[in-house]
Amino acid sequence: MSTPFPFTAVVGQDDLRLALLLNAVSPAVGGVLVRGEKGTAKSTAVRALSALLPAVDVVTGCRFSCDPAAPDPACPDGPHEVEASSTRPARMVELPVGASEDRLVGALDIERALSEGVKAFEPGLLADAHRGILYVDEVNLLHDHLVDLLLDAAAMGASYVEREGVSVRHAARFLLVGTMNPEEGELRPQLLDRFGLTVEVAASREPDQRVEVVRRRLAHDDDPAAFVARWADEEAEVRARIVAARALLPSVRLGDGALRQIAATCAAFEVDGMRADIVMARTATALAAWAGRTDVLAEDVRQAALLALPHRRRRNPFDAPGLDEDKLDDTLEEFSGSDGDGGDSDGSDDDPDPDGPGGGGRPPQEGPDDGSPAGDVPAQGEPSEDGQAPAGQSAAEQSPVRAAEPFRTKVLRVPGLGEGAAGRRSRARTEHGRTTGSRRPRGTLTKLHLAATVQAAAPHQLARGRSGRGLVVRRDDLRQATREGREGNLVLFVVDASGSMAARQRMSAVKGAVLSLLLDAYQRRDKVGLVTFRGSAAEVALPPTSSVDAAAVRLESLPTGGRTPLSAGLLRAHEVLRVERLRDSARRPLVVVVTDGRATGGPEPVATAGRAARLFAAEGVASVVVDCESGPVRLGLAGQLAGELGGTAVTLDALRADSLAGLVRDVQGTSRRAA
Repeated sequence: MSTPFPFTAVVGQDDLRLALLLNAVSPAVGGVLVRGEKGTAKSTAVRALSALLPAVDVVTGCRFSCDPAAPDPACPDGPHEVEASSTRPARMVELPVGASEDRLVGALDIERALSEGVKAFEPGLLADAHRGILYVDEVNLLHDHLVDLLLDAAAMGASYVEREGVSVRHAARFLLVGTMNPEEGELRPQLLDRFGLTVEVAASREPDQRVEVVRRRLAHDDDPAAFVARWADEEAEVRARIVAARALLPSVRLGDGALRQIAATCAAFEVDGMRADIVMARTATALAAWAGRTDVLAEDVRQAALLALPHRRRRNPFDAPGLDEDKLDDTLEEFSGSDGDGGDSDGSDDDPDPDGPGGGGRPPQEGPDDGSPAGDVPAQGEPSEDGQAPAGQSAAEQSPVRAAEPFRTKVLRVPGLGEGAAGRRSRARTEHGRTTGSRRPRGTLTKLHLAATVQAAAPHQLARGRSGRGLVVRRDDLRQATREGREGNLVLFVVDASGSMAARQRMSAVKGAVLSLLLDAYQRRDKVGLVTFRGSAAEVALPPTSSVDAAAVRLESLPTGGRTPLSAGLLRAHEVLRVERLRDSARRPLVVVVTDGRATGGPEPVATAGRAARLFAAEGVASVVVDCESGPVRLGLAGQLAGELGGTAVTLDALRADSLAGLVRDVQGTSRRAA
């Protein structure tokens, strides 16, 4: 077994370490979500925390870790007449991304049900994590229904299981920690709000600090035991401090002044609901206990806001996280009290405990006041309909155009029953969802259909010599449960960025419509990709990804100008689908081509584009062409392209409201029925 890296040896990451320690002092804070790029010690810090938690006393033989001083009267293994108890280290239980619902919450003990004929409950990971840490790496990739279950359990302190004839309730109080890389997709805002604190982490850009990180990592890998021994005193000091803070916590006073500051701060930053106020209050109380104080000060409220509010301000995946610290300071100053319980601090961002592992707030992460993307150069004039540049700009390229306001779209669904990745869009056969029937297992049995298995085995019990209560079951009797849920799709945008598309009003409307579909894709757990073509070639601006905010950034900064290599754009999109099909053959695609249909450059550009389009039609790929042609004379080239693709064309004027989304839904249905 590998020796974990010491918590106190982690270099930097003050906010991360402080958030973890506050939850160790007061699990009621609600857990921590750690967001950041890969290689930033997220998992290292979480795994190291478990060694700092005090040991727990448990009832001997209890599978649910009941405290012998106050055993749970509703424990499934109870009632307990405590005669024997033992002490063990606090556990850190890891929830794999591919875990099933049975593994998380527990289920009927199938082996005992079939062999002994008794109904018994097999505990899941929530029971194992009771009075310890439940760690979910890449929580943004976990199935939504599993995230809902574990967050409900964390909020209520108990797990309720009602399934397969089993009705069980058991205690499940744990420190919930999730880590994620935002580049791989976001959590829904509703789920973000359920985490008490969120910390943004990034690798240091200071050479000296990076050197120290490497030095300590190499020293640990060379001799783990010696490295851990070197940090033993610091670890023991923090462990003792956690115990002392836990003991002090009930005595901490949260005065009316601090409460007014908390309420005013949440109102000033327009967070939804009341959960933020409650989390801030608990966090500020834990901060005071961690600092060895019995009164909550304004500095505690400020630090609590920096940890508890940034992720609650996001209304959609395109909003930048973070708080305006000047606004925070002004709010705290305005509502400072005079009763000595939260109003005498000057609101500085100094660490309330300079000698501890905690630190001040993160630097502000707000974008420009106008919300424009970095590098967006204001245009000096409007290009003409034929793509000519205004005075002072190159005819080959125009500055990026900001997108129009996005709008709500209808749900896009692929007809039929797919087998793609779990999502929230189209019907599909999945490992999770409602049970619709049973079948003989092909390969390894993963989801047993108990009733069908018993029904298959029952007629043969006399012939098999059954004599006891249990059934005699053979492999041929086993039945796999078939389940129906929802899948996510791949929406690939192919956007014409040539000179003929350079009219700013037209391009703004196009970007607004694409952003609207990106928002819908975020909510439906789709993958999205972006191919653009202009000048002499096409490029993959964004390979298929679950990070729709990355797609929005690429779209906003997209320049226009040059010729229209339509065939190059289609061929590049076809190649993207080919590669993606090798990676994930079950995910069904939808291609959205945004163009006026013109094709220029190279020999026979229109004919070449037609041949490229017919590749999609031959493979039955659902597609829609957004016709961006304008002016008094229209050539109808986008309609011809749609015919070659086997899809449907819609004019740019029809993009408003939800007409495009409705069309995409209809096109998908037509394509699948034709196939």
